[in-house]
This record gives sequence, structure tokens and C-alpha cells, in this order.
Amino acid sequence: MAKVQARSRRPGLLGVVDSADGPRLRIGVAEAAEGGRANRAACATLAQALGVPSSAVRLVAGSASRQKRLLVTGDPTAITARLALL
Repeated sequence: MAKVQARSRRPGLLGVVDSADGPRLRIGVAEAAEGGRANRAACATLAQALGVPSSAVRLVAGSASRQKRLLVTGDPTAITARLALL
């Protein structure tokens, strides 16, 4: 799960934030939350941070919410290792 902040002054991965459901990756994007632009930017930001193509990250749930579920496809070992470095 990720918490996405649209129109952030500091776009990029902003760390991990605790929630009632467990830790969430915090992603800031400069785009506004209109027409899915912030969702696409969040996917692109996560893909870049993990070193995977943009097509490897997609929104699964939470298109109208700050709390989003993003699915990353690829080598699980490599993705887990990259996430641990963040």
C-alpha cells in the first residue's frame, strides 16, 4: 500500500509512514489529482525508484483515494531488495 500526496512540493519517494493497517510507502507527486494524472505519476515514480519499466507498475485499488494499492510486476527478489534500500 502507498499513500500518495498530489501537488507535493517534494515529488518522489518520501519514506514510510505508519497507519492502522501497517506501514505504507509515501509517494509525493507534483501533478494534481485530476483525470488520473496523480495516479499515473505515482506509478511512474515508484517504477523509477525500483528500476523497473513504467509498464511494470499499475494501480490496483484506490484511484480516488490517497491510499492506493500498486502492483509491481517483475523479479520479486530484485524488487524486494530495492524496496529494502528505500
